[in-house]
Parts: sequence; C-alpha cells; structure tokens
Amino acid sequence: MQPLMKLIPTLLAAATLGLALTATAQEATIRKTLGERIPQLEKIDEVRTTPMAGLYEVRVGTDVFYTDAKGQFLIQGELIDTKARRNLTEDRINKLTAVDFNALPLQDAFTTVRGTGKRKLVVFADPNCGYCKRFERDLQNVDNITIYTFLYPILSPDSAEKSRNIWCAKDRVNAWNDWMLRDKTPAAASCDTAALQRNLAFGKKYKITGTPTLVFANGVRVAGAASAQDIEKRLTEIADSPASTH
Repeated sequence: MQPLMKLIPTLLAAATLGLALTATAQEATIRKTLGERIPQLEKIDEVRTTPMAGLYEVRVGTDVFYTDAKGQFLIQGELIDTKARRNLTEDRINKLTAVDFNALPLQDAFTTVRGTGKRKLVVFADPNCGYCKRFERDLQNVDNITIYTFLYPILSPDSAEKSRNIWCAKDRVNAWNDWMLRDKTPAAASCDTAALQRNLAFGKKYKITGTPTLVFANGVRVAGAASAQDIEKRLTEIADSPASTH
C-alpha cells in the first residue's frame, strides 16, 4: 500500500501535465483555425475555457467571442448562466473594461466642487445628450461632492463644436452649467483641444458607448442617467466601506 501512496502524487502531476498539454494544444488549434479563416482574428489576445463544457472564450482586445475546441464554429453573443442567473459575457466585459479611478486622466476633465468635495464622481457626457441634461439637473441635489466631467462628444459634429467651446471657455464649469441647466449656448472659443481627442480614445478603449457614463471612486461603472437617490446610495456605500480611503 505504501508504494502506491508514494506513487499517487506522481500520477496526479502527470495527469495535470496531460491536461495542461491538451489545453495548450486546443488553444493552438483554435488560434490557427480562426486566424486562417477569419483574418480579423489573426491576433487573438487570449483563449480560455468557459464554465460550459466544450466552449472556449476567444478574446480580441475587449471583444469576446466563443468557439468549440477545433475553432470550427464561432459565436458572437452572450453566455448566460441560467442557474446563477448571471450574464457571464457581461461580467467578463465589465471586468475587461473596468476603470481604475486612480488611473483616470483627470487633467482632461474639468472639476466641479460642492460643499466639502470629499465624495468623488467621474462623468463622461456629451453636451447634446438629453439624458445628460436630465442627469445634470438631478445632480444639483447631491452635495459634498467633487465631480470630474469628461467632455465626450460622440453624438454629432455639433457635439464636438459645443465641447470645444466649453473646454476653451474661461470658466468651463460656468459654460457647462449655462448650457446644461439654462440652455444658454456656449460662446465660440478656441484653444488646444487634444484633451477631447484623448477622451474619445479613452472611451473607445474602455467601451464607453453611451452618455452619461459614471465612474465611482470604487471603480463601479454605471451607464445612464442615475437618479440623485441612486448616486447618494452608492456614495454612502463607498464611504461606509472598510476599504474606502475617500
């Protein structure tokens, strides 16, 4: 019995190695097949297993696809865990596009401080976005907050023009509020608008496809015009969190 017990770790190691080699071979097969058949998938960043047997995730940047072990079939869609009632694809993309609040290029945003300014919120907004205007009006009810607004002109050429005029205004916060709260068109202005281009590049990298998009200090990202009540709730949760340093 003793020799068998000594042999078990060796057998387990061999089995583990065998599985690893199989996984590596399958990954190589998937990369080769998809790369040959679909030129856009020539540069695959990652191939990994999924909770569904026989199904593999293929990641290109922050785009997620699914395939079988041979790369014979490709699926572009969402993988749902019906038992856990979770959208696994959405969870994965959220993780891939998560924004580290401390790494945000805040120099490319303008800052609004109310009260103590202790609580922090980032907003990506298009000046021609109706939901953004509604959100800004509701946001007036939130106090003791610092808001970093990234101008994100994605709706129309006029959005780019208004963003330029607001960014180049002597008082950006006032120009923004005049337009968003009082419908006063920002005066024509010009300056270096490289920040706006960086905002667009940042949004593309992190798949910010709509406005407003909010990022809280704990990295949680919310798409859409959240209510003042929801914002207060999230800010309070962050403040009450043991890990919070804000």
